[in-house]
Amino acid sequence: MPHQPITKAKRSFARTLRREMTESEHKLWQELRDRRLDGIKFRRQTPIGKYVADFVCLEARLIVEIDGSQHADSASDEIRGAELKARGFRVLRFWNDDVLKDLDGVCDTIIAYVKDALLQPWR
Repeated sequence: MPHQPITKAKRSFARTLRREMTESEHKLWQELRDRRLDGIKFRRQTPIGKYVADFVCLEARLIVEIDGSQHADSASDEIRGAELKARGFRVLRFWNDDVLKDLDGVCDTIIAYVKDALLQPWR
C-alpha cells in the first residue's frame, strides 16, 4: 500500500487519544513507555494510514490494540486489521480485562510477538 501523508485532523485526533487514554491503555502504557518492556520501543496512539493504532512497535511491525466489549465480533475491526496487515503490520488484540487482570501475561505475549516475527495473532 502506498504511503499516505498524515492529515492535520488525524494528528489532532491522535493527540486527543493520547490525552484521553482508557484505564487499560494507561496501565499498559506504563509498562511500554521509555523502553521499559524488555528494551522495546513503542509509540502510543500513532496514525497509520487512515487509522490510529493504540500502540505500535515499528521495528517489529507490531500493533497492539486494547479493545472493549464494543469490539466483539466487529466487522470494522476485521477490515481495519486487513488494511493494517496489507501495510505489513501484525495486529495483536487484547481485551481491556486482559490488561487489568493479567498485565504480566499481556506483556509476556507482547515480548514473544516482538521477538518472533512468524507468530500470528489469534484474533
